[in-house]
Amino acid sequence: MYELNGKVTLITGASSGIGAAIATLFARLGAKLAISGRNEANLQRTWDECVRAAPAEADQPLLLIADMCSEADVARLVDTTIQRFGHLDILVNSAGVIEFGTIETTSLEQYDRVMNVTVRSAYQLTMLCVPHLIATRGNIVNVSSVTGTRSFPGVLAYCMAKAAVDQMTSCTALDGIQGGSSEQRQSRGDCHQGSQTRWAV
Repeated sequence: MYELNGKVTLITGASSGIGAAIATLFARLGAKLAISGRNEANLQRTWDECVRAAPAEADQPLLLIADMCSEADVARLVDTTIQRFGHLDILVNSAGVIEFGTIETTSLEQYDRVMNVTVRSAYQLTMLCVPHLIATRGNIVNVSSVTGTRSFPGVLAYCMAKAAVDQMTSCTALDGIQGGSSEQRQSRGDCHQGSQTRWAV
């Protein structure tokens, strides 16, 4: 398995689901982590899991509470990570939210929430992190979903958001070829957490 020893990694959506699982795995592989989420209690649980999984000599993860709808919070994630570690090797855009509804039942408020958390925050973070990642020849991982490439009933805004994430990944990967950074997309269907089934976000 690929070793991430010492790689500085910023992970959003780390308070639950795929983001939390990525954080725990990366901690086990020796990465230096900055993990962010909105739910402090859940993010603390992820932090605890990372500490247990990491090698004994590893730095403790940086825990960052953030609202991904807030431009200031998103910018603070990058600034605080760089202040703590001095550079950035990997960005994992895992934050996302799902709203259920059709074109008739999905409000603009719901649409904006899905787009702001899932797409706009990833766009802003990528924009802010690219100069740091070019310097380290780093990587970006965008967590997408099967809903980005297949249509499903009752989750219109979410399908649109994940399709946008897929396009952002493809386009920025093409743009970044000469810059020295690389970008990848991970697409999944659903994931099971406790008694709930969560769409991959």
